[in-house]
Amino acid sequence: MHLATGFFLLAFSLMVNAEGLQSQLTPGGIFVGHASPGSRIVYDDQEVRVAKDGRFILGFGRDAKLEQFYTEHFASGELKRFYLTLKPREYNIQRLTGVAKKYVSPDERVLSRIRKEAEQVREARVPDTDQEDFFNGFGWPVKGRISGVYGSQRVYNGKPGRPHYGLDIAVPTGTPVAAPADGIVRLVDSDLYYSGGTIIIDHGHGLFSSFLHLSKVSVKGGTTIKRGQVIGEVGATGRVTGAHLDWRYNWFDKRLDPALLTHGDP
Repeated sequence: MHLATGFFLLAFSLMVNAEGLQSQLTPGGIFVGHASPGSRIVYDDQEVRVAKDGRFILGFGRDAKLEQFYTEHFASGELKRFYLTLKPREYNIQRLTGVAKKYVSPDERVLSRIRKEAEQVREARVPDTDQEDFFNGFGWPVKGRISGVYGSQRVYNGKPGRPHYGLDIAVPTGTPVAAPADGIVRLVDSDLYYSGGTIIIDHGHGLFSSFLHLSKVSVKGGTTIKRGQVIGEVGATGRVTGAHLDWRYNWFDKRLDPALLTHGDP
């Protein structure tokens, strides 16, 4: 087999789907590619699902390396490696001192619950289905003031806390939350420790959206839902100080920035 390198696919991919989901080559973003008929795509040692029309996606986490590549395995047996260069970004980092230990390090009882719930969430994001509505782009689940952004982080008494992986939208309790694209509900829970009322939707190809701190959930696990369908209501449940929607995206275990996947103003 012959292994070659190339850059032409990157330029092409950025031009397709002008009205739908588009590549955002930066940490927290995605790449929308197009494979040749019969080709397989391998990224990070894993085969990636390819749609019938050849489209596929790759996702990049908050701290992804700026140099990325994937390999296309053509039906002829030829292999080509394609390189992607991500644009660096800066995050809002806040440093706090004098914070009481109980707010930084939960006790073992609470930690046991947190670990159990984290496993539930992880398992909800395992499926790799063939749904493709998301290629049309994602809509906004609610519209309002952005009160928190992806990638921000607080350092407590010199110890870094977990980065914020969502987009916070400040709207009143009871505001209806709409599905941003078609999907299957993979997780529904009204009382997770950190996120309170929580819904996770599988949109296909490893893309999952999450909705946190809900005051009400209006769907059941395993339900197929449509774009724009009301799935719950905004609240202030879990570890929060006020009503808002914490909206998140994952590509499998890679945490993505909702602001990069959604077009138009909030």
